[in-house]
Amino acid sequence: MALFSSRSVLGGGLQLIFAFFLAMILVPSVRSEVSDTVSFKRSSILPNQRDAKGYRRLQDCQNCQSEQGHGFRTGSPAGRLDSHELDEGVDITVTYIDFLGKLQTFKVNSRNLSSSWVWESSFGANHTQAMVGLRQEGSPQKIASGIQDNAQPSTDQNQQATPIIPVKLKRQQLRQKRKEMRTQELINMSKETELEMQRAAIERTKQFNNTVRGKYNIWRKEYNSPHSDSTLKLLKDQIIMAKVYASIARSKNVFDLYDSLMRHIKDSRHAIGDANSDTDLHESALEQAKAMGHALSVARDMLLDTDVVARKLRTMVQSADESMNAVKKHNTFLVQHAAKTIPKPLHCLPLQLTTDYFLHNYTSKELADKNKLEDPSLYHYAIFSDNVLATAVVVNSTVIHAKGPEKHVFHIVTDRLNFAAMRMWFIVHPPSPATINVENIDDFKWLNSSYCSVLRQLESARIKEYYFKANHPSSLSVGNENIKYRNPKYLSMLNHLRFYMPEVYPKLDKILFLDDDVVVQKDLTPLWSLDLKGMVNGAVETCKESFHRFDTYLNFSNPKISENFDPQACGWAFGMNIFDLKEWKKRNITGIYHYWQDLNEDRKLWKLGSLPPGLITFYNLTYPLERSWHVLGLGYDPAVNPSEIENAAVVHYNGNYKPWLDLAFTKYKSYWSKFVKFDNPYIQRCYMD
Repeated sequence: MALFSSRSVLGGGLQLIFAFFLAMILVPSVRSEVSDTVSFKRSSILPNQRDAKGYRRLQDCQNCQSEQGHGFRTGSPAGRLDSHELDEGVDITVTYIDFLGKLQTFKVNSRNLSSSWVWESSFGANHTQAMVGLRQEGSPQKIASGIQDNAQPSTDQNQQATPIIPVKLKRQQLRQKRKEMRTQELINMSKETELEMQRAAIERTKQFNNTVRGKYNIWRKEYNSPHSDSTLKLLKDQIIMAKVYASIARSKNVFDLYDSLMRHIKDSRHAIGDANSDTDLHESALEQAKAMGHALSVARDMLLDTDVVARKLRTMVQSADESMNAVKKHNTFLVQHAAKTIPKPLHCLPLQLTTDYFLHNYTSKELADKNKLEDPSLYHYAIFSDNVLATAVVVNSTVIHAKGPEKHVFHIVTDRLNFAAMRMWFIVHPPSPATINVENIDDFKWLNSSYCSVLRQLESARIKEYYFKANHPSSLSVGNENIKYRNPKYLSMLNHLRFYMPEVYPKLDKILFLDDDVVVQKDLTPLWSLDLKGMVNGAVETCKESFHRFDTYLNFSNPKISENFDPQACGWAFGMNIFDLKEWKKRNITGIYHYWQDLNEDRKLWKLGSLPPGLITFYNLTYPLERSWHVLGLGYDPAVNPSEIENAAVVHYNGNYKPWLDLAFTKYKSYWSKFVKFDNPYIQRCYMD
């Protein structure tokens, strides 16, 4: 029985295997026949020629009679399919193997198929050749169309074709039409029009600004996705809204909600940390954002009142604005304090020099030949400073670059406190073969309050109150004054002595004024032979576009200023100025200075300082020098052009970031420090300890 069952199973298995092989042999042939029958009816239809029902239309050809046996109506207009055939549909024979392994067939009409069924293109090699041959027999225009429609190669000729919906087909047709029209326009274009288009393209290229494109160029290392901080911004916004709802919840005694929001605020801040972008956020940031969003949703449902929320937000904005202003004021104060506070080494140096000056009895030692000090044929410099080291750098850098340094004479004026130290430095380190002389400003007996406007104003109780009782309310101290104008240096006579050049040097014809925060990089001798065209002051102008013009420094709302000066007049720089002292005396420049300084006793015309009165005093009396003579900004501008610095005769560290301070820009420090004698025992003693 078991054997019989085994043989029965074996016999049944052999029958199934035989049926399978029979199916493998018959099915491809039947499918090929059916596919050829169905596909050949469409074999000569171009892919882009379909009617509204999806059937492909025929191209006209000369030898289409042989196609009639396959269902084509060449006699019909444009070689279309017969309308009766379109209505009748196409009979399709389907072949398959049932679950018993038997070959089964049935017929179905194309009209009964759903719209999801598509035609399968299964042209054989012979049919493909027939299609190519048929297209070659057509017109050149239709041949080109046929080639374009079949431009995409296919390695599998039995691959299914993608169905083309009518809308897409219409777009393709319009696109092709536009291409043909554009091609025809280019072919018919005249040579002049073509050249004009080329010139326009070149102009557009010149005007193209790629700064913004470069910022977002993905090939740059610093490329940042525009959405790289979206989560970070979301968390910050959530914290703001959580503060608003927490404040409202607390005012309404909803303490559970208040505690929940405060806890979420703390967690969000922890998730943010010091992050500047999403990549820096804590890994729990996204989950925290979701939790905070849920808490805010609950708070909004319970407490939403648009008027109350608006008031809270307005209060927060005002509070933030006040905090920002306070921080700015504090920052300004700290910068000014750091800039004007004497560093320990600079305080140590004059003390050491003063001690040795009196200890070794240098009080009677002469520094220079008095005949040279009054010889107008020599090159004379004026330096007014209380900074020994800075003055030494100015003198040293000037002598090194001077041609014929024996003809150069330096006149240094300092205050009583630093007089001994300044003399001692140049006694020990004379700038041979140049000549140098150091004077004490207190020895100028003619410089008194009866003659000098600034000294007379210093005796005013209001000025004293402004400087020494700045927190006490008064007509001067009330208001948001810029703290830099409260620096007493603006009232120092060393700062205003530049307006008394003929009185200080009555025997000289020309003199070059140098600030103590400059470095000389080239020979300055040509400045004395420069023709100033009858002007008194030779200086480099500082105005660029709308910056550093007269309206920057003077109060043009005051009629005394607006009636006498042009607000767009160009400003110039104090720091390196060549003065013609003969013209100075002739035009009574010091008298002009006194006139305007007296008018500004209440500081309504300009703030304190020497540049605004200088602009007024030398108005229309300043000769503009070439910019390369004097480059400014090394004490406040981190973006001065390096090539301008290298080519400048004088570089100026105007601003708070002086080169002898820790605040200085590191990249500019070397221009100054290379003229400091660090091997000097005084400097080593003060700077190395």
